[in-house]
Amino acid sequence: MDGSQRRSEAQLNVLGGPLASCSHDPVTGFFRDGCCNTGPLDQGLHTVCAIMTEEFLEFSKAAGNDLSTPRPEFGFVGLKAGDQWCLCAARWEQARQAGNAPKIRLASTNQASLAVCNLDDLKAHAIDLN
Repeated sequence: MDGSQRRSEAQLNVLGGPLASCSHDPVTGFFRDGCCNTGPLDQGLHTVCAIMTEEFLEFSKAAGNDLSTPRPEFGFVGLKAGDQWCLCAARWEQARQAGNAPKIRLASTNQASLAVCNLDDLKAHAIDLN
């Protein structure tokens, strides 16, 4: 994959600053670079840096996206409560509307999320808002 398919320039977080890393253990991001970077190939918009909870993992599984079961054939170890992960913005919004949204890191949440999520809603779930 060449750089143009990934991103053309440094990406920003929802507060307008540089996009910080989300997680390297487990390695997250659409491009598995540890950041919630996005680009034309990321049709799911994996841009919200969320901190997993048991409640959210159960909600996501019930909604058809099992994030907790390991899938070694895809190099996926499965997530557990406390792991940070770049979620699809639409899944986070769906969970928020259902009252199951996990906490997030604003500094690591890509501003592209704002196409789906309201900034005030993101801020209400942030652990890094001063």
